Amino acid sequence: MAKAEIGWKKRDEEGQKVQVYAQHVGDRWLFYWRPGRFDQWEALEKPPLEDWLELLNGIERAANRRRFPIKEAERVRRHILELFPEAEIPGWKR
Repeated sequence: MAKAEIGWKKRDEEGQKVQVYAQHVGDRWLFYWRPGRFDQWEALEKPPLEDWLELLNGIERAANRRRFPIKEAERVRRHILELFPEAEIPGWKR
């Protein structure tokens, strides 16, 4: 996985494992998913809140290792609140 990518695994609505990754391109994050290891990656146009929170968690962990600036985590938090105003972000006070 490249430096500007963060990936994780989760279960979909049917309980099947899927792989998800987000790629940092310019000032945006692009999300992709695939159901199995040998399947093609597909763009995820409107990622759900849980994927944004996984991305934020990954950015915070990577920022501790200096892979991303701390400001990137703050920028993603603000973007999450724009997309999901009702979202509760752990460790974030409005």
